[in-house]
Amino acid sequence: MAETATQTISIAAPPDRVWAIAADVERYPEWAKDVKDVTVRSRDDDGRPIDVEFRASALGRSTHYTLRYDYTSAPGSLAWNIVRGDITRRIDGAYTFSASPTGGTDVRYDLIIELAVPLPGFVKRRAEVRILNTMRELKERAES
Repeated sequence: MAETATQTISIAAPPDRVWAIAADVERYPEWAKDVKDVTVRSRDDDGRPIDVEFRASALGRSTHYTLRYDYTSAPGSLAWNIVRGDITRRIDGAYTFSASPTGGTDVRYDLIIELAVPLPGFVKRRAEVRILNTMRELKERAES
């Protein structure tokens, strides 16, 4: 069964800066603590990463998955879905960016994830917290 999570955060940085950080997936290991390695497998005609393989720490182990990025609504949204994964059947997500009245950026993070093996509820909640920590790390990176 798929689990869903949504989080919204306000970042004291302009939307173009926040977009640039979120869309630069090759640099995620520099600021997203759980992302250990990123390999771009394909790019679009504009040179943007399309198929991206990640190695990340999850649930006390290393996991590998490949995401396909969708820039159709760029720079208002960056969406992705899973191509393949070792412990995940589904990862669908999106960042949605909007200018805030204070000159910063409001970011909404939506995620649907389905693991290949069932996990106890407390383990799922701990994993969800770690995934959503990425929003805090994005905020720290954009505001630095």
